[in-house]
Amino acid sequence: MGGGVHGGVDLERLSLNQATVEQWSLREAVEGCARHGIGWIGPWRHKVAELGLAASARLIRDAGLRVSSLCRGGWFPAATPAERRSRIEDNLRAVEEAAELGTDVLVLVCGPAPDRDLPGARAMVAEGVAATMERAAACSVRLAIEPLHPMFAGDRSVIVTLAEALDLAERFPASRCGVVVDVYHVWWDPAVEAQVARAGDRILGYHVSDWIVPPPDVLLGRGMMGDGVIDLRRLRGVVEAAGYEGPIEVEIFNQALRDAPGDEVLALLTRRFLSVV
Repeated sequence: MGGGVHGGVDLERLSLNQATVEQWSLREAVEGCARHGIGWIGPWRHKVAELGLAASARLIRDAGLRVSSLCRGGWFPAATPAERRSRIEDNLRAVEEAAELGTDVLVLVCGPAPDRDLPGARAMVAEGVAATMERAAACSVRLAIEPLHPMFAGDRSVIVTLAEALDLAERFPASRCGVVVDVYHVWWDPAVEAQVARAGDRILGYHVSDWIVPPPDVLLGRGMMGDGVIDLRRLRGVVEAAGYEGPIEVEIFNQALRDAPGDEVLALLTRRFLSVV
């Protein structure tokens, strides 16, 4: 399938992933969204915990925002059975937090191998997803497996391609488990178009940023859309051709943006979203 050139996206689909403005509290991020006409937010659990779950849910609801997803669950592999159980229990709590916040999407960043055993770690991920599934179904929350770029295999996730994430998700009903397509993690993959088409209704989220050349930092080196080499319009066309019409989260891990005033970041972000995404 070909991407081609696609027109601009409507601002109504824009969601602010809170990692983009890590310098802000959840309250500041919600108020910033209101000032800049952003109708969706993707909070992170540590920011929710700072304010409290009930207060966070009320804050977002009272501001008229919708929650595109909650980041993050996952991190399943661990060296001991007790630690693995603890991580599953944390994911069960994350499911309940997502439901309380009003989103049906919990993003899973699956975690690294504790002992260099990649096959073993991947088996632990599958076991962890399976162990979380019943609670997720009871809460009407879908588990969204996010493959990360292979450079993160050593410290953040042993699930590194969209094909691998789909192989895992397809063990479960499409109504319960899917994937997140994050351009930063999949743009390089020669199979990305075929795998996005394969994903279809399992696409539970679409995240955008850009790949700066050369990357200034492994973790905090993502670029503002339009500052790098990713063909964002083409990838959005591929994702939409597969049937995804939901919110588009801007998730940019970048130290310079975190050091900048949040309102300046959101003003630039909304302009770039309309012009290049």
